Amino acid sequence: MLLGAGMLALAGCAVPRGAPTRGEVIAGADAQDADFALELVTRERLPLYESWGHSAQPVRTGWPSAGGRLQDQRLAPGDVLTLRIWDSEENSLITADGERFSDISNVTVTSAGNVTLPYINTVHVAGLTAEGARDRLQDQLTRITPSAQVQLSISQGRRNSVDMVGGVANPGSYPLTERNLALSSLISAAGGVSTSLRNPQVQITRGGHVYRRSLRHVMAHPSHDAALQGRDRVLIESDPRSFIALGAAQREEVIGFDDDRVSALRALSMMGGMADLRADPRGILVLRRYRAALVGHGPSAARVVFSFDLTRAGGMFSADEFALQDGDIVMATQAPATTTQRVLALFGAFLGAGQSVRNL
Repeated sequence: MLLGAGMLALAGCAVPRGAPTRGEVIAGADAQDADFALELVTRERLPLYESWGHSAQPVRTGWPSAGGRLQDQRLAPGDVLTLRIWDSEENSLITADGERFSDISNVTVTSAGNVTLPYINTVHVAGLTAEGARDRLQDQLTRITPSAQVQLSISQGRRNSVDMVGGVANPGSYPLTERNLALSSLISAAGGVSTSLRNPQVQITRGGHVYRRSLRHVMAHPSHDAALQGRDRVLIESDPRSFIALGAAQREEVIGFDDDRVSALRALSMMGGMADLRADPRGILVLRRYRAALVGHGPSAARVVFSFDLTRAGGMFSADEFALQDGDIVMATQAPATTTQRVLALFGAFLGAGQSVRNL
């Protein structure tokens, strides 16, 4: 009686397990009313998937040019000048009695690009280098006092500064003392990129334009080491892309991309690999959603299940060449044999219980 009750219990209950089998996930894929498409990934079909585009509309941006060699900075509105004017005249209009020089500080370049000094009134300096501005101011002063000589120092204002917003050891506002300063030089001056960032991405906001690139790509290609301009805003942050890890693997969680390109095989490695006693190497699946507008121009359905067989060399290579997209679901399905083993284990437990009852 106990044995019969056990068999009925096994027949009427689902066996507890941590993941579905491949057959359960793709059940109904051949039906005419199926709401998803099944793709058995092979070497021949890999190029086709690249032409299908992305599951979400990608953000396409340009990238600022690297510029040329470093040059002297040009004055801009908001810069602040400090002048020391030397004058050897006996009755100088510039210096006090017994003094050889006079200091004039906090001379701000106006929005029109001008500065105003005693006796010479307005002088246009915007667009000049520090040396050019010094020569122009000295030329104006020598009309008043022929022996005047000018020393000039500049504190860059907002239009000649860059904001390093975050992602570095020392965020803040950094003056551009030279033109064509490279992005890498600014990052170095700011203490380097935070080690906590995953596959760091660089964002440069310039006026109404936003540029994005992988920092790894920028560092690998000198031509992409952008020349910064005044009022640029630079932000370095972790790669926002991620995939969902599920099934018979060591990790079941949302995992962020750690490289510009993450393959299905790499994703499986990031999941901790397949669970040795549970996973089905013939049933590694990637579930992806495509935009409705792409259906018929590539995928046959908005929902696609890509299936990989890792028991074959071709399947391993294909999994390594298949690039994940943001939001993909990577599932290691459970081997059917695991479910059978659990059924047999439960059946054995019932048999043991029955034997104990008979011995009583």
